Amino acid sequence: MTTSRTPDQPDVDQPHPNHDRGLEFDLTTLMSRRTLGLFLGAGGAAAALAACTPAGTTGSTSSATSSATSSAASSGSAAASTGSAAAAATPTLTRAIAECGVEIPEETAGPYPGDGSNGPNVLEASGVVRRDITSSFGSASATAEGVPLTFTLTLLDNANGCTPMAGAAVYAWHCDRDGKYSMYDSSLKNENYLRGVQEADANGQVTFTSIFPAAYSGRWPHIHFEVFESMNNATSAGQVLAVSQIALPKAACDDVYATPGYEKSVTNMTRTTLQSDNVFGDDGGIYQLATMTGSAAAGYTAGLNVTI
Repeated sequence: MTTSRTPDQPDVDQPHPNHDRGLEFDLTTLMSRRTLGLFLGAGGAAAALAACTPAGTTGSTSSATSSATSSAASSGSAAASTGSAAAAATPTLTRAIAECGVEIPEETAGPYPGDGSNGPNVLEASGVVRRDITSSFGSASATAEGVPLTFTLTLLDNANGCTPMAGAAVYAWHCDRDGKYSMYDSSLKNENYLRGVQEADANGQVTFTSIFPAAYSGRWPHIHFEVFESMNNATSAGQVLAVSQIALPKAACDDVYATPGYEKSVTNMTRTTLQSDNVFGDDGGIYQLATMTGSAAAGYTAGLNVTI
């Protein structure tokens, strides 16, 4: 049965009315938050979204090392120092550079970004810089339940020979096990879990510890992310370099959704395919499909190469 909701109250059985309006709609709202940063910043216009490898070409992922701090500024400094002292390139990075060259599709940020472009702005909150995003921070206290998921993005600079984007920052967010987004659903307006920022290490990698998101009506299971030139840009509504989404492989989704708590996702998965999804459908998500290892019992690890 379909129930009606107000625009700021998402329903796991009914897509948000603006959810499929696409990039043009999102950029319009995005500009309202970032115009000042674009005019006062020292850079040029936001770069085009960039590349990652097709599914199945990357092996196990490596973890970026970063500590959550109470302030974005101190966090950025500490992470930059750690990154500059990082070891030599990992096998994952070596493969990513070798396979670099295909631009990652530019995608919608959706109606629940939490970055100030459509309502609340978690990026200005102390505590948002963190690796583990399963729990809310600050005055909020809820923890998202679900199958453990760790995902790593490897950021590469296409204009400079696919070199690792050390010092870049990623803001990642996704829905919970019930298909709801913190800060937007009526029951989660005071929570901010499943949202966080990480700074890329010397290998251009960021890693988040989270839970496997649900499949809600109208969308293939996914994770949103924005890439910024620096941690300062990420935490001060600065210029965005890339906006895209990670698609999760069907085999992993089917495995996870057979576990308790994900019952609604089983039905929703029968209604959408990668080819029919309004974001991944143009190419079947081939350049956004994560490489995954693990199981529902032990938890999953996902990786995606992102060339900017």
